[in-house]
Amino acid sequence: MTVDPDSVLVIVPAWNEEGNVGDTVREIVAADPKYHVAVIDDGSTDGTADAARAAGAIVLSLPFNLGVGGAMRTGFTYAQREGYRRAIQVDADGQHNPADIEKVLGGLKIADISIGARFSDVGDYEVKGPRKWAMRVLASVLSRVAKTRLTDVTSGFRAAGERAIRQYVRYYPAEYLGDTLDSLVAACHAGLTVTQVPVAMRPRRHGKPSQGPIGSAIYLLRSVFALQLAIMRRPAMTNADAGGPA
Repeated sequence: MTVDPDSVLVIVPAWNEEGNVGDTVREIVAADPKYHVAVIDDGSTDGTADAARAAGAIVLSLPFNLGVGGAMRTGFTYAQREGYRRAIQVDADGQHNPADIEKVLGGLKIADISIGARFSDVGDYEVKGPRKWAMRVLASVLSRVAKTRLTDVTSGFRAAGERAIRQYVRYYPAEYLGDTLDSLVAACHAGLTVTQVPVAMRPRRHGKPSQGPIGSAIYLLRSVFALQLAIMRRPAMTNADAGGPA
């Protein structure tokens, strides 16, 4: 199958998001007809798949929960197989505003990966305590790796061009923070470029966030450790692997 060159695959990883995913899909579809939505049902035990399908999404169901990394690799594999040149992750919980998809995609005009950054003087999103310190440390280190200033390297609202899609199909880790930190470090090591654009986050529509106070307290140590592993682990990939000059 060859899709229209202007079409964009919007990948929505979803685990037990029956209460949110339908509205999210409908909002994405209404935002622009060139957005094709693929919901990756990550082993949900509720009606996530049915709700997404009823809202107009393509649904790819995984037999058990793989986490965001496994779900996203599935989505990128589908994007490559179907011939999409651009793909973007949008969370199922409604926090990513579909109206900002075009803005994040705009970053692909100058880079292979475009991150929708929550800490760029847009909106009122903020974090405190250990999580805030961790994000600052991570952003500082990743800025050096990417050779550009980044402020929100754990944002899941990010777009990928053709070279990034190929890279992610080859290597997209499923472990803790791998979908954000490790995947970004590996992409930079493979010669891909990164940029960010400011976006505002919205409150989650239904349900509770995946991290509570205890999770936030240990976020600092776990995230820094995950970043260290990502930097030490350099997958055997070259610019040629990513589609660039050898």
